Amino acid sequence: MAGIYIHIPFCRKKCIYCDFYSVGGNHIDFSAYIDCLVKEYHQRKAELEDEFIKTIYIGGGTPSLLPLEQIQRLKYELNCFQNVEEFTVEVNPDDVTMEYAQGLRMIGVNRVSMGVQSFVDEELKLINRRHNAQKAIDSFKILKDAGFENMSLDLIFGIPQQTLDSWKYSVGKAIELNPAHISAYSLMYEEGTRLTVMRDKGLISECDDDVSVAMYNHLVSELKKAGYDHYEISNFAKTDKYSRHNASYWDFTPYLGLGASAHSFDGKIRRYNPSNWKKYEALVNEQGYAYEEEYENLDELYNEWVMTMLRTKWGIDKSVLKEKFGVKYYDWANKIIVPYLKDGSVIQKGNSIHLTEKGVMVSDMIYRDLFIV
Repeated sequence: MAGIYIHIPFCRKKCIYCDFYSVGGNHIDFSAYIDCLVKEYHQRKAELEDEFIKTIYIGGGTPSLLPLEQIQRLKYELNCFQNVEEFTVEVNPDDVTMEYAQGLRMIGVNRVSMGVQSFVDEELKLINRRHNAQKAIDSFKILKDAGFENMSLDLIFGIPQQTLDSWKYSVGKAIELNPAHISAYSLMYEEGTRLTVMRDKGLISECDDDVSVAMYNHLVSELKKAGYDHYEISNFAKTDKYSRHNASYWDFTPYLGLGASAHSFDGKIRRYNPSNWKKYEALVNEQGYAYEEEYENLDELYNEWVMTMLRTKWGIDKSVLKEKFGVKYYDWANKIIVPYLKDGSVIQKGNSIHLTEKGVMVSDMIYRDLFIV
């Protein structure tokens, strides 16, 4: 089993908080970029060692800028969709029309992730989103009418000037739409983003920590009442509708990343494409690939695995930990976790260790203590 991630690094305009690689503009040679994606895939597909491709995720950037014929071409020329169970495309609400939604369905897309972020127009304008709240609602309904049952909405809390009441409003609107999946993230001030520059110049202020915690607690409580399974710190799903592609990252399922800035992992080696699409194109056209490699030692792999698994509802299975990493790491984790078991930050169910609601709030501390440095 393996997955493929395809990065589409183009946007009409950049959100002020986004640190994912993307470039703006209205005149984009999509065909040339697809040429490179196809060439890169055929050069690198052996990295997956004949594993069946079970999930494909087209992210960005703004993948919904891609014309339908280019997505169809990508599917045809990659020729690896025979066993795909989940085919996700990210969309911006402004790009959704009935024609586009029906076209995605005909191509075989069976899951759509839509970046809503907020249902309050003032908040959307502040973070430089293209759409307004009503357009997000209308686009969701279009996708539903086109036959999509597996849809995910993204929300952000901790936006400057956002209040607990306005967050409650956005959460309520999302629940009214009843998507199969909701992802909700705390706004991060990443280096180099316009958001961070604005904060540093005193133009905006960060959300108070206590308010941010109250927002998260409200989210968890309301989604639980609405029937969502809290299967990862930032992710909630109706029965069996969790993101299979994202879940595969957490348990170290191999995946191949195609496109500028895309990452790959085969279980041992991480590969990184350059965050520059012109450099990416030049390298792929010259040699068929553009990546640099990073070999992680066992300590690094262990650190990454315990952090990602502890974030999920499945937690750390101690028998899997011992099998993957050996007695040294098993004994270390058993020792470190004891005080957190005693103070109720984690609980043990059978052979697995899970965060409690209290533990989520101090999860960074727990990860740090579990790490081997």
